[in-house]
Amino acid sequence: MIALGIILLIVGFVTGISILWTIGVILVVIGAIFWILGSMGHAVAGRRHYW
Repeated sequence: MIALGIILLIVGFVTGISILWTIGVILVVIGAIFWILGSMGHAVAGRRHYW
């Protein structure tokens, strides 16, 4: 999810499409939250570790 968010951020920045930039930021933030929760030992989406 983080990788997809970064890709959307880059594409949105290069093309100037603001909706891609916004979606990219949201995906990066959600991915970071899932990563932190997974590293703390909480199950995320039925998985013990979120990658």
